[in-house]
Amino acid sequence: MCEKNIVSLYSPDKDIKTYCYDCYLSDKWDPMSYGRDFDFTRPFFEQFYELKKDIPHMNIYQLFNENCDYSNYTGYCRNCYMCFGPYKSEDCMYGSPYESKNCVDTYVSYGLELCYECINCEKLYGCIECQECVGSSGLFFCYDCRSCSDCIGCVGLRNKKFHIWNKPYSQEEYERIKSSLNLGNRTAYDTLKNQFEKFKKQFPRIYAKNPKSENVSGNFIVESKNCENCFDAKSSQDCKDCAQITYAENCRDCNYEEEITLCYENIGYAFNNSIKFNNTSGHSHEVYYTEFCTNCQYCFGCAELRKKQFCILNKQYTESQYKELLPRIIEHMKQAGLPAGQAGEWGEFFPIKYSLFGYNETVAQDYFPITEKIAQEKGWGWTPENKKALIPQTCVVADDIKDIPDSVTTETLACEITGKNYKIIPQELSFYRKTNLPIPKRCPDQRHLDRLAKCAPRKLWDRTCAKCGAEIKTPYSPDRQETVYCEKCYLEAIY
Repeated sequence: MCEKNIVSLYSPDKDIKTYCYDCYLSDKWDPMSYGRDFDFTRPFFEQFYELKKDIPHMNIYQLFNENCDYSNYTGYCRNCYMCFGPYKSEDCMYGSPYESKNCVDTYVSYGLELCYECINCEKLYGCIECQECVGSSGLFFCYDCRSCSDCIGCVGLRNKKFHIWNKPYSQEEYERIKSSLNLGNRTAYDTLKNQFEKFKKQFPRIYAKNPKSENVSGNFIVESKNCENCFDAKSSQDCKDCAQITYAENCRDCNYEEEITLCYENIGYAFNNSIKFNNTSGHSHEVYYTEFCTNCQYCFGCAELRKKQFCILNKQYTESQYKELLPRIIEHMKQAGLPAGQAGEWGEFFPIKYSLFGYNETVAQDYFPITEKIAQEKGWGWTPENKKALIPQTCVVADDIKDIPDSVTTETLACEITGKNYKIIPQELSFYRKTNLPIPKRCPDQRHLDRLAKCAPRKLWDRTCAKCGAEIKTPYSPDRQETVYCEKCYLEAIY
């Protein structure tokens, strides 16, 4: 609309209209002007796809943010850069922080401050390279430590302080050893990291991490109850087949949602009640098959609407008209649309073939990777790799952070694994100096893949405890090398 240059989650080859955040939320255009009648001679999904291709989209999906122009899928955040899926976070860079401050390179972690490269952690302060740690501070290269402080290279500790490689030290000796490690030096940092990866393999793993939870199955279910086959769920109850949900109740097949009730087959956003088959709609009630709708109720098959009710395909109806038409549409969907041998459209989520993204552009490829050939055989989109020319690194990056000049923020770096170019921004350099950490030699995309490689998959296998033989459901498949214990045996082993 305003024709200014923007950053967008939609690549330029996408045949859609994109508005910047200010234009999208302005009164200069009306999503209702794209309204249309429902055609009972055609499948619903086909009609909806035409609507969402016609209507303008927000360049980056963000709501109630400040200065987060280079992040996507963000809500209630401030000063976040290259973060994806953050919620109520501030001054964070790279990763997916929740309710966190001043963090870099995190993955699905809650309540962190001044932390770096932390995975599946909660309530940490000043922690570096930690995984599955809770309620701790001053940890370096630690795994599954709770209520600990000032520890280096430790695994499975509880309520401990001044430990290195799981051995206790006096405060004076701990500080002396810590200073000698020189973690601001890349070579020293990587050496300690490699030592820790070997060290933690000596310890058994608990079958799943579900603290303060009751009657649950899955992994990383926190302070929840009656949740089945859920992953990365917090403060939720009576849910099934969900991932990355917070404060959810009576929900099924939902992902990336906060504060939701009675929802089914939804992805994204927050504050929803009784909505079904929706993509990133929020603050809504009784809406079906919508995308990017906010503060709506009693709407069906709509896109990009705000503060509307009784609409179908972005067309306004009276309450009585809506209630008369909706059952007819549902019955039509039950009979129409999908290939032979499959059920009708009603009750199914939007087909992958109607996605505006290639399969490999989405997080589906992170958790359920496939090849281009398979995607083509299934009729799903696939986006060719960006052939943008890579350039050699324009400077030599010193090993030690104390030797890094301000000018590094004007240079172009090249990933040591993929060769992809990336930059260090001034706020990022300030963080590394403050925490005495070396400049990363891998691009953000590769660092994200490295974190994913450390995580157990979002899938459960039937196994038996390696110590007592009890039956367990665990994300550690039987062919993995880790020794897996049930909760009782694990707690006996770590205390």
